[in-house]
Amino acid sequence: MTTANVASVINSPSNTQSIEEISLIIAAQDLIPTTIGQDFLKLSGIIPQDWQLAQQPVVNPNFAQLNFTNGVGINAQPRTITFSESLTNKQSQDIAIQQVAGKYVEKLPHAKYMGLSFSPKILLPFPATPQAVRQYITESLLGSGAWKFIGKTPLQAGINLMYHLERCQLTISISEAKLQKPQESPIAAILFSGNFNYNVNLGAVESSSIMTQMTNFLNHWKTDLEEFRNIVHQKFLDSPEADETQFVGGMSLFPGQTL
Repeated sequence: MTTANVASVINSPSNTQSIEEISLIIAAQDLIPTTIGQDFLKLSGIIPQDWQLAQQPVVNPNFAQLNFTNGVGINAQPRTITFSESLTNKQSQDIAIQQVAGKYVEKLPHAKYMGLSFSPKILLPFPATPQAVRQYITESLLGSGAWKFIGKTPLQAGINLMYHLERCQLTISISEAKLQKPQESPIAAILFSGNFNYNVNLGAVESSSIMTQMTNFLNHWKTDLEEFRNIVHQKFLDSPEADETQFVGGMSLFPGQTL
């Protein structure tokens, strides 16, 4: 399947819109999950007072998870905290996690920060042509060879790519996935997962310098998202770029590779 064929399949009225999610992952040597509670986040001003939990939070020494009704999730493990958001028909100015992550760093200026990753995901469902996902990965992206014809069923594959940008390192993973909706059969989909990695210069011993670095990293989120969208739609799929001011979305992405 050529990229032109893929573009025609994606733009077919029978296919649903793409689903997007973004995450900001902050790494700090001394981060402890038990400190990430709803009371702390609200009293410190990191999240607004009117945010409501979508489900009972989980907080223990090894893991903390808070999911809010506005599509924002906050997960913490030792040394990392992840702010995630489903871009469900949101305008760019309505996206919250950059501001929340910025306030987190601001309120904890003495944490031993190591770096930040911005991770966008784009899931493209193929309800009418489920075979197109596997064909695109194994035929368009991978070359031919005898290694493709082992076993009883068509090869299932994923691809990991690494790029060195001027401001950071970018990795992109491409894999098959499933979109699972309540009371419906799973829909075949292709998942593009990006990771823009920013590392703190630990030679900067002053906390103010480290804070400046972290703030600068956070400020790249919109540029990173727009670049990732352009790469996926124009470099891989050769389809028209979506409107930069409107993010279409759906349910939160994964656990695993199922929505």
